[in-house]
Amino acid sequence: MENIIISKDNPVLKLYRRLSSSKKERARYGLFVLEGFRIVRDAVRENAALHSLILTEQAAGRFSELTEDHRGDARRIIISDELGRRISSTQTPQGVFAICHIPRDRTVIFGDNGRYIALCGLQDPGNLGMIIRTADALGIDGALLCGCCDLYSPKTIRSTMGSVFRMRISLTDSEEDLFGLLSSNGVETSAAVIDKDAEEISSCGFSGRQAVLIGNEGSGLSSETAARCTRRVTIPMNGTIDSLNAAMAAGILMWELRK
Repeated sequence: MENIIISKDNPVLKLYRRLSSSKKERARYGLFVLEGFRIVRDAVRENAALHSLILTEQAAGRFSELTEDHRGDARRIIISDELGRRISSTQTPQGVFAICHIPRDRTVIFGDNGRYIALCGLQDPGNLGMIIRTADALGIDGALLCGCCDLYSPKTIRSTMGSVFRMRISLTDSEEDLFGLLSSNGVETSAAVIDKDAEEISSCGFSGRQAVLIGNEGSGLSSETAARCTRRVTIPMNGTIDSLNAAMAAGILMWELRK
């Protein structure tokens, strides 16, 4: 086994900590971090561009298949179990970490009869990650993120459960850019709203290229944004319930979009 690193000042570990805590550093280096056997395994299986593979002494023996499966040129280092506990962001660390390059070639491609989800202003990393995972599971062709929380924060990445390596995702901070991209590619847009006068999503027909827009967890889509869409759609609800969690609503909308 390689020499075991015990110094917290090791350059790779210092980089890991900076990337873990700072969106600015992630953007600066074009890198993000992974933690946990499953997501690191998914990164390896999907041939993600790993910068470094970091295992604790205990994990190196337990998860030896990670290094056996990986065929890239990522640097592999073994650290002490104590250092693994220090850099972990979970209560029960598995001792498996990685630094990964932010992909540059997985932007959305607009194909015939494509189905897309556009997220505007989502701020909860857990919701964002869960929606991307659900989109992957349902076969949605791409996700467009406009003014959302950081896709590459550790919490968002953890919530995607590896789908971030499979989904095509485009990022923008501007609604002008978002609508310009959709319009120029012939995508019809449906604004998800809470309004009894909107079309019920279960009764809608979708043909050609289609995208459903979902807004911020607290306030949803603005009336101005909804007005720019081809139509307004809603999820019918019983009783006095008038809203759903953003990730739950997105799952229902994407299910109907695929139908």
